[in-house]
Amino acid sequence: MNYVSAENLSKSYGVKVLFKNITFHVNEGDKIAIVAKNGSGKSTLLKILMGKEIADGGEVVINKDIQVVLFDQEIDFDPKLSVEEFMMTLDSAPILALKKYHHALTSENPDDMETALAEMEIHKAWDLENEMEQILSQLKITDLSAKMGTLSGGQIKRIALAKLLTETRAEHRHTLLIMDEPTNHLDVEMVEWLENYLSKAKITLLLVTHDRYFLDAVCDKIWEMEDGNLYLHNGSYATYLENKMIREDNLNSTIDKANNLYRKELEWMRRQPKARTTKSKSRQDDFYETEKVAKTDTRKETLALDFEMKRLGNKILELRDINKSYGEKVLFKDFSYQFQRGEKVGIVGKNGAGKSTLLNIIQGFVPKDSGEIETGETIKFGYFAQKGLTYKEDERVIDFIKEIGENFPLANGKTISASQFLRLFLFDDQTQYSPISKLSGGEKRRLHLMYILYQNPNFLIFDEPTNDLDLPTLTVLENFLQNFQGSLIIVSHDRYFMDRIVDHVLAFEGEGKIKEFVGNFSEYRENLKNEEKNPKVETPKVEKVEVPKETPATVVTNQPAKKKLSFKEQHELETIEKEMPKLEEKRAGILEQLNNESDYDKISKLSSDLETISIKLEEFETRWLELQE
Repeated sequence: MNYVSAENLSKSYGVKVLFKNITFHVNEGDKIAIVAKNGSGKSTLLKILMGKEIADGGEVVINKDIQVVLFDQEIDFDPKLSVEEFMMTLDSAPILALKKYHHALTSENPDDMETALAEMEIHKAWDLENEMEQILSQLKITDLSAKMGTLSGGQIKRIALAKLLTETRAEHRHTLLIMDEPTNHLDVEMVEWLENYLSKAKITLLLVTHDRYFLDAVCDKIWEMEDGNLYLHNGSYATYLENKMIREDNLNSTIDKANNLYRKELEWMRRQPKARTTKSKSRQDDFYETEKVAKTDTRKETLALDFEMKRLGNKILELRDINKSYGEKVLFKDFSYQFQRGEKVGIVGKNGAGKSTLLNIIQGFVPKDSGEIETGETIKFGYFAQKGLTYKEDERVIDFIKEIGENFPLANGKTISASQFLRLFLFDDQTQYSPISKLSGGEKRRLHLMYILYQNPNFLIFDEPTNDLDLPTLTVLENFLQNFQGSLIIVSHDRYFMDRIVDHVLAFEGEGKIKEFVGNFSEYRENLKNEEKNPKVETPKVEKVEVPKETPATVVTNQPAKKKLSFKEQHELETIEKEMPKLEEKRAGILEQLNNESDYDKISKLSSDLETISIKLEEFETRWLELQE
């Protein structure tokens, strides 16, 4: 069944063309992700399908037998309504039947209950209330009496998501569900639940998301919007990347051929007299078409983030016995951690567990209850916060950046201007001289990121950096952070982003507990699932029993006798016990050198040596334990 058909759809804002003459179809059961850089027209296309905006040209036909439901980033609500009242504002027959049933429960008129029961039966609404409660529970919405105006932005978005999913389940009509960045403001458990819910649900879905794991798990088609065109890909995110690479290679080959032809045709054009024959006029028209292809610029501006970082000293950052509570809620208790040079730490946990509070305590924005924080003298923090940019009304993009400085230092000793730096972040000359207030949400986030990096920090602190950043920006940011020589703390629910960047995880487990895990995010989650499947059984305490003196005490053991080591195993054990202290000494020496080294090449070599020694030590320790047992 065809849901939506669009033919030769076009949309521009002034001189900026978002898309031109694009054609697509959405069929029942399709689960489609739209991928594009910010400002390419993703959200505009969704609004056209919703009837909230009008296309400049082309035609959109939506099947009259379907309903289109949008989950937008901007939520409209009455702040005076309770959560329950907001959920019940759904305009669908099953919800109206449920509301009548609730009214009938307190009504003194017996006819009300009879009518309500009949409508509940007709609209199959008996299971709806239970499904609604389950969705609210999974999204951690427990206080249904709370007023909407008192809730945080993240809570409002989760409630709106619950309402949307309830509406989709309540309607027995065919539904096209359109979702714009649904994973923003959701913690990892909620994202995984939503991912599982949407992947199994028999729905038709059009999705905009920056979460690549979510995209791969839920969608089977990808629409790529680039340079005003729409490219359709069947398959995973990896398939899309492969197709994109092949297309760009083919385009470059076509341009090379056109350039050769263009040179020959240009020579012919210059030789021709002013009077044109019909035949030469036709060739002249062909020349202009060839010129257009030959002059196509396929070079993509990329974020070439190779800056001269301020040198890190011996001391980085050390937290000792940090405590923080709000009333009876303990966020962390006696937490200690020493950050190393170049360490990339990911902080995870449920919303409200204290992740952002720890970042603010580290930087002195929020007072700690007790404990000590020692920050190195050379440390310069760069903080990318959730709250976004603070700027003057009508302030232009270029002026905002120039407040920091006219030029930016590069690693090669040269500098680039603020305008050149902006172009690296995909801000063209026209946008640079536009007010910040005119930028899209994603463009403001990109400007915020650039503003932080332009200050040249050596210790980056990112609080949910991936929200509203497009995939091209995210990919280049990830590549940069992998090579960043300074220290880094990231709070993020983006599993793909965390897997690519972090090498340590601090997990906020609630009740003041913070667990340290060495590895990336997926490894931490896998370890957590294994622990849940195979919980450690605590050894029960055995009370001491006094034995009467007249009774001879006999000690009985059920433990099997330890197996005696062979000669070869004994020799191996002795060798390990000799080599381990030597490796420990080498490791300490390398750490000392790293603390005093500023040359990036030497740091890279020392880091590689440190990793080799650490792996060998881990192997020795594992084997030593095996032999001891």
